[in-house]
Amino acid sequence: MFRRRSDDAAASATVLEKQDETTQARDPQAKKGRPTPKRSEAEANRRTRVTVPKDRKEAARQGRERMRVEREKQRQALMNGDERHLPARDKGPVRKFARDYVDSRWSLAEFFLPAAVVILVLSIVKVPALQLLSTLLFLLFFVFVVLDFVRLGLGLRKQLGERFAGQNTRGAVAYGIMRTLQMRRLRLPKPQVRRGEKP
Repeated sequence: MFRRRSDDAAASATVLEKQDETTQARDPQAKKGRPTPKRSEAEANRRTRVTVPKDRKEAARQGRERMRVEREKQRQALMNGDERHLPARDKGPVRKFARDYVDSRWSLAEFFLPAAVVILVLSIVKVPALQLLSTLLFLLFFVFVVLDFVRLGLGLRKQLGERFAGQNTRGAVAYGIMRTLQMRRLRLPKPQVRRGEKP
């Protein structure tokens, strides 16, 4: 008795998969070639489409596959800026504007990591004058980066207030400032504007 039901469910699942493949291959502009189903039929069809796996291993495998597909979509979206599949922290017009505002400007913070490597190498050299110079350079560069953060943050806050008045812009300034710490070519989502271009 239970065997027959599982066979029927498997057969109906394969039939539904084949139907999905044939409907997806159809040109969206072409006619359907069949009448529109009644509401009760469509709801019944939707209920039968949800097939729960019989064992935990199969459920876990399907869950992993879904997560893999979702991660791949997010990766592609981060590379080409597709808003539909971006992670939640990068979605929305406010975050997009913050990214474009940062990417259209030069900032000292994006050179912080290369400068830190150079300063570290100078501090390793066993010459007291170079070690002192590396410490002074680091402190000076750090002060300039903080001042650059303040300048960028104030400018971004002002632009957000003008463009998105009445909308929730919470966290957008910190999001933009954290983006400046990454080198331009390593930023994700990839920059969509050139330097000097207005966002």
